Amino acid sequence: MEKGKGLARRWAVELHDASSSSASHAAPDPPGFTRSAPDADDAAGARQRKDSETAWKAQKAWEVAQAPFKNLMMMGFMMWMAGSTVHLFSIGITFSALWQPISALRSVGKVFEPFKDPRVDTIAPKLLFIALNLAAMGLGVWKLNTLGLLPTNPSDWVSSLAPARVEYAGGGIPLI
Repeated sequence: MEKGKGLARRWAVELHDASSSSASHAAPDPPGFTRSAPDADDAAGARQRKDSETAWKAQKAWEVAQAPFKNLMMMGFMMWMAGSTVHLFSIGITFSALWQPISALRSVGKVFEPFKDPRVDTIAPKLLFIALNLAAMGLGVWKLNTLGLLPTNPSDWVSSLAPARVEYAGGGIPLI
């Protein structure tokens, strides 16, 4: 047998000439591909994607709303470790425990902005987020009270009281 003539090799592939564009030489579609997809399938797929996106946004909104609970537990542990004596570390932890919820409450709208969608109800996650941040702020106020930094005793307000009226009493000699 001459070289190049005779049996074709198994690995040889015939390539079609791209310069001739006739319908008879068109490559067949790959398995599973159809050139004309029905519009009903496109609409159902788009609806399904929108529903899954809505479910994803609602789930992420609830995750963001529950995030302050983890911070609440961590901050409570740090305040417990700081002790009940007034020193720089305990005061720093306490004011951090107060500042974080305040700044989170100021930015509730920005936190839930990515989940803004008419089909996603963010009222309940926002209320949970606010409640957990108020609980964290309450924990900070409680720590301030245990450190004795809140004016809760009457003796803390002595400086704001009017001075007592002093009366003088004299001996038996009348002054005229």
